Amino acid sequence: MWNKPWTMKEGLTIGAGLICAGLLLEMSVGGVDWDAFAWPVNIVVLAGFLVLITVIHLLRRKVYAFRFLSTYQAAIPTMLYAVVLTTIMGLTRQTVNGQWINNMLSFWPFVLIYVYMAMQVGLVVLKSLRHIKTPGKIVAALFHLGLFVAMTTATLGNADMQRLKMITVAGQPEWRALNEQQLIVELPLAIELKKFIMETYDDGSPRRFASDVQILTKSGKNLQATVDVNKPASVEGWKIYQYGYDTSMGKQSNASILELVSDPWLPFVYTGIYMMLAGALLMFITGGRKKRREERE
Repeated sequence: MWNKPWTMKEGLTIGAGLICAGLLLEMSVGGVDWDAFAWPVNIVVLAGFLVLITVIHLLRRKVYAFRFLSTYQAAIPTMLYAVVLTTIMGLTRQTVNGQWINNMLSFWPFVLIYVYMAMQVGLVVLKSLRHIKTPGKIVAALFHLGLFVAMTTATLGNADMQRLKMITVAGQPEWRALNEQQLIVELPLAIELKKFIMETYDDGSPRRFASDVQILTKSGKNLQATVDVNKPASVEGWKIYQYGYDTSMGKQSNASILELVSDPWLPFVYTGIYMMLAGALLMFITGGRKKRREERE
Protein backbone atom coordinates (compact mmCIF):
# COMPACT_ATOMS: atom_id res chain seq x y z
CA MET A 1 0.00 0.00 0.00
CA TRP A 2 0.82 3.71 -0.38
CA ASN A 3 2.80 3.03 -3.55
CA LYS A 4 1.83 5.47 -6.28
CA PRO A 5 -0.61 5.48 -7.92
CA TRP A 6 -2.90 5.01 -4.95
CA THR A 7 -5.89 2.71 -5.39
CA MET A 8 -9.16 2.13 -3.61
CA LYS A 9 -7.23 0.31 -0.86
CA GLU A 10 -5.73 3.61 0.16
CA GLY A 11 -9.16 5.22 -0.19
CA LEU A 12 -10.67 2.61 2.14
CA THR A 13 -7.81 3.10 4.61
CA ILE A 14 -8.32 6.88 4.69
CA GLY A 15 -12.04 6.41 5.32
CA ALA A 16 -11.34 3.87 8.06
CA GLY A 17 -8.90 6.34 9.63
CA LEU A 18 -11.59 9.02 9.68
CA ILE A 19 -14.03 6.63 11.35
CA CYS A 20 -11.44 5.71 13.99
CA ALA A 21 -10.69 9.39 14.58
CA GLY A 22 -14.43 10.01 14.90
CA LEU A 23 -14.80 7.23 17.46
CA LEU A 24 -11.97 8.70 19.53
CA LEU A 25 -13.65 12.12 19.42
CA GLU A 26 -16.98 10.57 20.36
CA MET A 27 -15.44 8.87 23.40
CA SER A 28 -13.45 11.91 24.49
CA VAL A 29 -15.70 14.93 23.88
CA GLY A 30 -19.09 13.39 23.07
CA GLY A 31 -21.17 14.04 19.97
CA VAL A 32 -20.98 17.09 17.72
CA ASP A 33 -22.51 20.13 19.40
CA TRP A 34 -24.35 21.68 16.47
CA ASP A 35 -25.58 24.57 18.60
CA ALA A 36 -21.98 25.84 18.62
CA PHE A 37 -22.25 26.30 14.83
CA ALA A 38 -25.26 28.63 14.92
CA TRP A 39 -25.16 31.88 12.94
CA PRO A 40 -22.75 33.56 12.35
CA VAL A 41 -20.29 30.77 13.21
CA ASN A 42 -21.62 28.50 10.44
CA ILE A 43 -20.99 31.07 7.70
CA VAL A 44 -17.43 31.54 8.99
CA VAL A 45 -16.91 27.77 8.98
CA LEU A 46 -18.30 27.56 5.44
CA ALA A 47 -15.91 30.31 4.26
CA GLY A 48 -12.98 28.50 5.89
CA PHE A 49 -14.05 25.22 4.28
CA LEU A 50 -14.17 26.87 0.84
CA VAL A 51 -10.69 28.34 1.37
CA LEU A 52 -9.36 24.92 2.43
CA ILE A 53 -10.77 23.25 -0.68
CA THR A 54 -9.31 25.98 -2.89
CA VAL A 55 -5.86 25.62 -1.30
CA ILE A 56 -5.94 21.83 -1.71
CA HIS A 57 -6.91 22.28 -5.36
CA LEU A 58 -4.10 24.78 -6.00
CA LEU A 59 -1.51 22.50 -4.37
CA ARG A 60 -2.67 19.33 -6.12
CA ARG A 61 0.37 19.21 -8.42
CA LYS A 62 2.80 19.50 -5.52
CA VAL A 63 1.06 17.19 -3.04
CA TYR A 64 0.04 13.78 -4.40
CA ALA A 65 -2.44 13.17 -1.54
CA PHE A 66 -4.34 16.31 -2.52
CA ARG A 67 -4.52 15.17 -6.15
CA PHE A 68 -5.78 11.77 -5.04
CA LEU A 69 -8.80 13.29 -3.27
CA SER A 70 -10.54 14.17 -6.55
CA THR A 71 -10.18 10.67 -8.06
CA TYR A 72 -12.77 7.93 -8.18
CA GLN A 73 -10.39 5.72 -6.19
CA ALA A 74 -10.94 8.10 -3.28
CA ALA A 75 -14.62 8.84 -3.98
CA ILE A 76 -15.98 5.28 -4.21
CA PRO A 77 -14.71 4.14 -0.77
CA THR A 78 -16.05 7.35 0.78
CA MET A 79 -19.46 6.75 -0.78
CA LEU A 80 -19.37 3.17 0.51
CA TYR A 81 -18.74 4.33 4.08
CA ALA A 82 -21.44 6.99 3.73
CA VAL A 83 -23.97 4.42 2.50
CA VAL A 84 -23.17 2.03 5.36
CA LEU A 85 -23.49 4.76 7.99
CA THR A 86 -26.68 6.12 6.43
CA THR A 87 -28.14 2.59 6.38
CA ILE A 88 -27.32 2.20 10.06
CA MET A 89 -29.08 5.51 10.71
CA GLY A 90 -32.15 4.24 8.88
CA LEU A 91 -32.22 0.97 10.85
CA THR A 92 -31.78 2.49 14.32
CA ARG A 93 -34.03 4.75 16.34
CA GLN A 94 -32.85 8.35 16.09
CA THR A 95 -33.49 10.68 19.03
CA VAL A 96 -32.41 14.26 19.72
CA ASN A 97 -30.65 13.29 22.94
CA GLY A 98 -29.51 9.89 21.68
CA GLN A 99 -25.95 8.66 21.97
CA TRP A 100 -23.67 7.23 19.29
CA ILE A 101 -25.63 5.56 16.46
CA ASN A 102 -28.94 6.68 18.00
CA ASN A 103 -28.10 10.26 17.03
CA MET A 104 -26.17 9.84 13.80
CA LEU A 105 -26.36 13.51 12.81
CA SER A 106 -24.14 14.24 15.83
CA PHE A 107 -22.07 11.05 15.61
CA TRP A 108 -18.47 12.05 14.83
CA PRO A 109 -17.67 9.20 12.36
CA PHE A 110 -20.82 10.03 10.37
CA VAL A 111 -20.05 13.76 10.36
CA LEU A 112 -16.37 13.32 9.39
CA ILE A 113 -17.22 10.99 6.49
CA TYR A 114 -19.79 13.42 5.11
CA VAL A 115 -17.44 16.39 5.51
CA TYR A 116 -14.75 14.40 3.70
CA MET A 117 -17.21 13.54 0.93
CA ALA A 118 -18.26 17.21 0.64
CA MET A 119 -14.59 18.15 0.29
CA GLN A 120 -14.16 15.61 -2.51
CA VAL A 121 -17.24 16.95 -4.30
CA GLY A 122 -15.92 20.50 -3.98
CA LEU A 123 -12.60 19.43 -5.49
CA VAL A 124 -14.40 17.75 -8.38
CA VAL A 125 -16.29 21.01 -9.00
CA LEU A 126 -13.03 22.96 -9.23
CA LYS A 127 -11.54 20.25 -11.44
CA SER A 128 -14.54 20.48 -13.78
CA LEU A 129 -14.33 24.26 -13.92
CA ARG A 130 -10.83 24.01 -15.38
CA HIS A 131 -12.36 22.51 -18.55
CA ILE A 132 -15.68 24.34 -18.45
CA LYS A 133 -15.62 24.94 -22.23
CA THR A 134 -16.73 21.38 -22.99
CA PRO A 135 -20.47 20.60 -22.58
CA GLY A 136 -19.74 17.49 -20.55
CA LYS A 137 -17.69 19.43 -18.02
CA ILE A 138 -20.38 22.13 -17.75
CA VAL A 139 -22.98 19.49 -16.92
CA ALA A 140 -20.65 17.74 -14.48
CA ALA A 141 -19.81 21.03 -12.79
CA LEU A 142 -23.51 21.92 -12.45
CA PHE A 143 -24.41 18.55 -10.95
CA HIS A 144 -21.50 18.42 -8.51
CA LEU A 145 -21.91 22.08 -7.55
CA GLY A 146 -25.55 21.41 -6.73
CA LEU A 147 -24.55 18.40 -4.63
CA PHE A 148 -21.93 20.47 -2.82
CA VAL A 149 -24.38 23.31 -2.10
CA ALA A 150 -27.04 20.89 -0.83
CA MET A 151 -24.61 18.98 1.41
CA THR A 152 -22.90 21.98 2.99
CA THR A 153 -25.96 24.14 3.56
CA ALA A 154 -28.03 21.24 4.92
CA THR A 155 -25.25 20.39 7.38
CA LEU A 156 -24.32 23.89 8.55
CA GLY A 157 -27.92 25.09 8.44
CA ASN A 158 -28.87 22.39 10.92
CA ALA A 159 -27.58 24.63 13.71
CA ASP A 160 -30.05 27.41 12.83
CA MET A 161 -33.08 25.17 12.45
CA GLN A 162 -35.75 25.57 15.12
CA ARG A 163 -38.49 23.05 15.87
CA LEU A 164 -40.87 24.28 18.56
CA LYS A 165 -44.12 23.19 20.19
CA MET A 166 -46.82 25.74 21.05
CA ILE A 167 -49.96 25.11 23.09
CA THR A 168 -52.73 27.46 22.00
CA VAL A 169 -56.01 27.96 23.85
CA ALA A 170 -59.13 29.37 22.23
CA GLY A 171 -59.37 33.13 22.63
CA GLN A 172 -55.87 33.55 24.07
CA PRO A 173 -53.06 34.76 21.78
CA GLU A 174 -49.80 32.88 22.41
CA TRP A 175 -46.30 33.93 21.40
CA ARG A 176 -44.26 31.49 23.49
CA ALA A 177 -43.24 27.96 22.58
CA LEU A 178 -41.03 25.16 23.90
CA ASN A 179 -37.88 23.98 22.13
CA GLU A 180 -36.54 20.43 22.12
CA GLN A 181 -34.84 21.07 25.48
CA GLN A 182 -38.21 22.17 26.92
CA LEU A 183 -37.02 25.76 27.27
CA ILE A 184 -39.37 28.68 26.60
CA VAL A 185 -38.72 30.60 23.38
CA GLU A 186 -40.42 33.92 22.63
CA LEU A 187 -41.42 34.24 18.97
CA PRO A 188 -41.76 37.21 16.59
CA LEU A 189 -45.37 36.18 16.01
CA ALA A 190 -48.47 35.34 18.04
CA ILE A 191 -51.08 32.68 17.30
CA GLU A 192 -54.64 32.61 18.56
CA LEU A 193 -56.79 29.50 18.26
CA LYS A 194 -60.20 30.38 16.81
CA LYS A 195 -61.64 26.90 16.42
CA PHE A 196 -60.47 23.31 16.79
CA ILE A 197 -61.73 20.98 14.05
CA MET A 198 -62.06 17.21 14.31
CA GLU A 199 -63.56 14.76 11.83
CA THR A 200 -64.04 11.15 12.92
CA TYR A 201 -64.66 7.71 11.46
CA ASP A 202 -67.84 5.77 12.24
CA ASP A 203 -66.17 4.20 15.27
CA GLY A 204 -65.34 7.61 16.70
CA SER A 205 -61.59 7.50 16.06
CA PRO A 206 -60.13 10.74 14.65
CA ARG A 207 -59.89 10.94 10.86
CA ARG A 208 -58.68 14.53 10.68
CA PHE A 209 -57.92 17.23 13.17
CA ALA A 210 -56.96 20.80 12.39
CA SER A 211 -57.07 24.33 13.77
CA ASP A 212 -58.48 27.59 12.52
CA VAL A 213 -56.00 30.19 13.77
CA GLN A 214 -55.23 33.87 13.56
CA ILE A 215 -51.54 34.74 13.16
CA LEU A 216 -50.17 38.17 14.09
CA THR A 217 -46.56 39.14 13.32
CA LYS A 218 -44.36 41.97 14.60
CA SER A 219 -44.18 43.30 11.05
CA GLY A 220 -47.94 43.91 11.13
CA LYS A 221 -49.27 40.90 9.22
CA ASN A 222 -52.67 39.56 10.29
CA LEU A 223 -53.45 36.17 8.75
CA GLN A 224 -56.33 33.74 9.05
CA ALA A 225 -55.34 30.13 8.30
CA THR A 226 -56.40 26.53 8.78
CA VAL A 227 -53.51 24.41 9.98
CA ASP A 228 -53.51 20.67 9.22
CA VAL A 229 -51.05 17.91 10.11
CA ASN A 230 -49.59 17.78 6.60
CA LYS A 231 -50.76 21.17 5.34
CA PRO A 232 -48.89 23.85 7.26
CA ALA A 233 -49.42 27.57 7.24
CA SER A 234 -46.37 29.61 6.18
CA VAL A 235 -45.49 33.04 7.47
CA GLU A 236 -42.18 34.94 7.52
CA GLY A 237 -39.96 31.87 7.35
CA TRP A 238 -42.02 29.76 9.76
CA LYS A 239 -44.10 26.71 8.87
CA ILE A 240 -46.89 25.98 11.33
CA TYR A 241 -48.19 22.40 11.55
CA GLN A 242 -51.01 20.80 13.51
CA TYR A 243 -49.38 18.53 16.09
CA GLY A 244 -51.89 17.52 18.76
CA TYR A 245 -54.85 18.47 20.95
CA ASP A 246 -56.45 17.77 24.32
CA THR A 247 -57.27 14.09 23.82
CA SER A 248 -59.39 14.00 27.00
CA MET A 249 -61.80 16.49 25.40
CA GLY A 250 -61.80 15.08 21.87
CA LYS A 251 -63.98 17.16 19.53
CA GLN A 252 -64.70 19.58 22.35
CA SER A 253 -61.03 20.42 22.84
CA ASN A 254 -60.41 24.13 23.31
CA ALA A 255 -56.63 23.64 23.15
CA SER A 256 -54.47 22.79 20.16
CA ILE A 257 -50.78 21.86 20.02
CA LEU A 258 -48.93 23.35 17.05
CA GLU A 259 -45.44 22.62 15.75
CA LEU A 260 -43.48 25.58 14.39
CA VAL A 261 -40.47 24.95 12.18
CA SER A 262 -37.95 27.52 10.96
CA ASP A 263 -35.12 26.49 8.63
CA PRO A 264 -33.51 29.63 7.13
CA TRP A 265 -31.01 27.61 5.10
CA LEU A 266 -33.65 25.47 3.41
CA PRO A 267 -33.89 27.66 0.24
CA PHE A 268 -30.16 27.07 -0.36
CA VAL A 269 -30.63 23.33 0.08
CA TYR A 270 -33.45 23.39 -2.47
CA THR A 271 -31.27 25.43 -4.83
CA GLY A 272 -28.61 22.73 -4.66
CA ILE A 273 -31.16 20.00 -5.29
CA TYR A 274 -32.59 21.85 -8.32
CA MET A 275 -29.07 22.27 -9.69
CA MET A 276 -28.50 18.53 -9.31
CA LEU A 277 -31.77 17.76 -11.09
CA ALA A 278 -30.88 20.17 -13.90
CA GLY A 279 -27.44 18.57 -14.20
CA ALA A 280 -28.93 15.07 -14.29
CA LEU A 281 -31.44 16.14 -16.96
CA LEU A 282 -28.69 17.71 -19.07
CA MET A 283 -26.59 14.55 -18.68
CA PHE A 284 -29.50 12.53 -20.05
CA ILE A 285 -30.03 14.93 -22.97
CA THR A 286 -26.36 15.30 -23.94
CA GLY A 287 -25.77 11.59 -23.45
CA GLY A 288 -28.66 10.76 -25.81
CA ARG A 289 -27.37 13.18 -28.45
CA LYS A 290 -23.87 11.75 -28.23
CA LYS A 291 -25.19 8.22 -28.63
CA ARG A 292 -27.22 9.17 -31.73
CA ARG A 293 -24.17 10.83 -33.29
CA GLU A 294 -22.11 7.71 -32.70
CA GLU A 295 -24.83 5.55 -34.26
CA ARG A 296 -24.94 7.75 -37.37
CA GLU A 297 -21.16 7.57 -37.71
